[in-house]
Amino acid sequence: MMQKELIIQKLREQGCRITKQRLMLLDIILEEDCSCCKEIYYKASKLDKKIGSATVYRMINTLEEIGAINRKNMYKITCGPECEETDCEIGNACTIKLDDGSVIELSARKWSQIIQTGLNASGYANGRQIHSVETRPCKCTRA
Repeated sequence: MMQKELIIQKLREQGCRITKQRLMLLDIILEEDCSCCKEIYYKASKLDKKIGSATVYRMINTLEEIGAINRKNMYKITCGPECEETDCEIGNACTIKLDDGSVIELSARKWSQIIQTGLNASGYANGRQIHSVETRPCKCTRA
C-alpha cells in the first residue's frame, strides 16, 4: 500500500491526474505478475471494457519516466541501493522458496544487501556497488 501511495504522489508531482483507470492499472502492475503491456491491457480490459491499449502504454511510459518501474524488470516496482525511502524496508520484493517447503520473504533493501554481500564474497563485485538487478522468470520444469 505504501508503494502505491508513493507512486501516486510522484504522479501528482508530474502533473498527472489520478483517474480510476490509472489507479486500476497501478493495482494490476503492483498485484499481478505481468510480463508485457499486452498482458496488462488484457487484464485491465476485463475490468474496464472502455480502456484502450494506448492508455495502458501511456501509463507504463509515465511510470517508467518517474522511475517507478523498469521494463527490463518485468514491470515490477524497482528500488535501487541509493533509495532512501522507508517503504523499501517494508513489504516483500523477493520471495525465496526452499526445497524443504519453507519460504523467505525479503524487502527490496535486504535483497540488495544480500546480493551485494554474495558478489563481494565471490570476488565478482571488485569494490563496485550494485546499480540494478534484472530478473527473468525461470523456464525450467522445477519452477
